[in-house]
Amino acid sequence: MYALVGAAALAAIVVAVVVPVYFKVVKHKGSSASSASSGGSGGAPSGGTPGGGNNPTSGGVVTSGGDGSTVTKDDGTTFTYSNKLGGFWVFDPTNPFNNSAQAQSWTPPLNQPWKFGEDLIRGVNIGGWLVLEPFISPALYEPYQPTNPDFSGIRAVDEWTLCQAIAANKSSGGVAKVIENHYATFITEEDFAEIAGAGLNWVRIPLPYWAIEKYDDEPFLEGVAWKYFLKAIEWARKYGLRINLDLHTIPGSQNGFNHSGKLGGVNWLEGVMGIANAQRSLNIIRTITEFISQDQYKDVIVMFGVVNEPQVSTIGHDVITSFYLEMHDMMRNITGLGKGPFISIHNGFQAFSTWENFLPGSDRIALDGHPYFCFARMLSTPLSSQVNRPCTEWGNDYNNTMDSYGFVAAGEWSLSFNDCAYYLNGANAGYRYDGTLPKYTGPRVGSCDTWLDADTWTDDVKADLKQLALSHMDATQNHFFWTWKIGASDRTGKVNAPLWSYSLGIKGGWLPLDPRESVGVCKNTNPRSGPLKPTQTSYVSQTIAANVRAANKFPPASISGQANVAALPTYTATGTPITLAPPTFTAATVSAGGGWVGGSGGWTGDYVPVDGCTYPDSWDAAQVAVPPRCTGRRRVVRAPRETGLAW
Repeated sequence: MYALVGAAALAAIVVAVVVPVYFKVVKHKGSSASSASSGGSGGAPSGGTPGGGNNPTSGGVVTSGGDGSTVTKDDGTTFTYSNKLGGFWVFDPTNPFNNSAQAQSWTPPLNQPWKFGEDLIRGVNIGGWLVLEPFISPALYEPYQPTNPDFSGIRAVDEWTLCQAIAANKSSGGVAKVIENHYATFITEEDFAEIAGAGLNWVRIPLPYWAIEKYDDEPFLEGVAWKYFLKAIEWARKYGLRINLDLHTIPGSQNGFNHSGKLGGVNWLEGVMGIANAQRSLNIIRTITEFISQDQYKDVIVMFGVVNEPQVSTIGHDVITSFYLEMHDMMRNITGLGKGPFISIHNGFQAFSTWENFLPGSDRIALDGHPYFCFARMLSTPLSSQVNRPCTEWGNDYNNTMDSYGFVAAGEWSLSFNDCAYYLNGANAGYRYDGTLPKYTGPRVGSCDTWLDADTWTDDVKADLKQLALSHMDATQNHFFWTWKIGASDRTGKVNAPLWSYSLGIKGGWLPLDPRESVGVCKNTNPRSGPLKPTQTSYVSQTIAANVRAANKFPPASISGQANVAALPTYTATGTPITLAPPTFTAATVSAGGGWVGGSGGWTGDYVPVDGCTYPDSWDAAQVAVPPRCTGRRRVVRAPRETGLAW
């Protein structure tokens, strides 16, 4: 979306052992060694009943519990697990890849398959954690705004300028300190436990490409987000949650929005560096696919959203299709057909109907839509007259697409029937809703004052918001709310985007304690239900036709404004691929994998710059002249690179 000290006496009951993890970039050495146990059959693990009493143990350590049980965190502190919906957690230090946890009684445990089209995704995004946005974490951005009396220097409007501003601020402690402190504190294990207790069974986790690597001229914090994503995998597994990994940022920016890394223009499959940036993004997708397709992780990370919100109106449908075909073949060369994660592609702000004939014969590609009122057609008040609008606006669209195309989900939605939230518009102070945004020329809908402060909401307002939420859920059927948590503003001391916070909504009473309450709200007399077609959910020996491949070769014959793609700067596939290191568990008796599941993905090396060639700014090359063709030397990186990061 648009933004620890434990007591020694507790050591004997630690249930979530976290030990030093050494992260390095290494040259891949083929398939990972042995696979881990997936935890046996479904349901409660043997040894006792999940709950506050007869809990299973391993070596004296409590390994499972249900509602009312005590969970001991990494630091020795504890909390009480609250899940009134039949869920239970599982963590055995000797087998940290045990997949028998269950989020709720109706959600399949991780060691049982997810049945797309039959099991419903009731999910939430963990936005603003590993990819920073001003309106989600305003306290990070507020010191670097002109409204701050102590402001001087760089105004932070995205993660690029935030990192620059922090680096320039000698009293900040530096980018690594500030950003990692946010990673370590904004989302913790307790959040994942609460998500399961709220009746949610999936999490969509935005990941930045700089979690894998960055270039020297990019100010982002490299590699550290990966450590915390590994923790997310561990916590999701522990509480029975499945993950939709969302690659939220793309080199050069796929949409020009601030949450792509840098606010500005589109330089991915667009402009002079469009092909080179696309090649670089293939590296990132390849490395992630290799890791998450290993046996130890594939039952937790079930879906991979490969490019968040690409601006297809700028890029072009044919151009992005050529990339997706190349990416599809690369991923399935790694995983094998019928295996590996479901691939999720965003509709690019286009109608679902434009994707109905997308790459027929491909292997399990889902569609992702982000239905927001606040960015398209804001709802007027009284809200009570608008609460069923999601049903009429989107219900048929999602319903029909499940039949005409295949699996579709609302990867993002919120209660934002208006755009009232601090910094929602890229760290601007005004809002379109109340007509104060300087360049806004539309009608004034209403005041934002009420919608910035949930403490002012009446019971009637909360009831209307809850009904609006239930309508969203029933209309889209499979969905991920944006987002789980919004941070408080240092300026006001409050959460000033309450319409966007699921955790705040369930505590405040404007979101349901059990999302199943939404079933039937839209009064659809013939809801789409039952299994999808085999061609939509598994590989059944269909093939992508030769004429489809011929019409969608990568790189494409032309991109917007660049008729001669052959003349554009490109990278060479001679670099050493990056392998992501797995976590390390001191008590584990099973392998954590080698980070590389197997296949090459279709080429030998990663795409890297050609030695001796000069490239334009990859983030600002839409209008620059095409440089003279440079052949240089094809660089071969032989030695592994190490980041030196320690947990």
